[in-house]
Amino acid sequence: MANKTTGEIISSKRHEKGMTQKDLAELLNITDKAVSKWERDVALPDINTIPKLAEILDISIEELIKANPQKNTKNRKTDYLIDLILKAVPLALGVCVVVTSILDELPVNSGFIMLGSGIFCIGLYLLRK
Repeated sequence: MANKTTGEIISSKRHEKGMTQKDLAELLNITDKAVSKWERDVALPDINTIPKLAEILDISIEELIKANPQKNTKNRKTDYLIDLILKAVPLALGVCVVVTSILDELPVNSGFIMLGSGIFCIGLYLLRK
C-alpha cells in the first residue's frame, strides 16, 4: 500500500470485501457520492469518519492516513490548462477567420492555415481524451 493514494486504498479494500460504494456509504451513514469522491481522490474522508472507515475495511488508521497524498494534483492542473488551451485556440482561430473574411482582409492561404491549426488542436484534444 506504500504507493497508493487514500482513494485507491479505500477502493481496493472495498472491492476485497465485495462491497459497493452504496454498501460502504450506508455503513458510514453518508452518501455513495462521498465514497465515490474519496475513491477518485477528489475529496478525503472526514476526520470523524476515518476510525469507522478503517474498522469496516479491516485496515489500521495509520495505514489509511499514511497513504500518499493525491499524487496527480499538479498534473491535473496542468492537464486542465492544456485542455482549456486546446479548446480555446480553435475557437479563437475560427472567430478570427470569420471576422477577417467578412472584412475582406484574409488571404485564402492564411485562412486555410488558421483553420488547419484549429482542427489540429481539436485533434490533439480528442487524442488526449
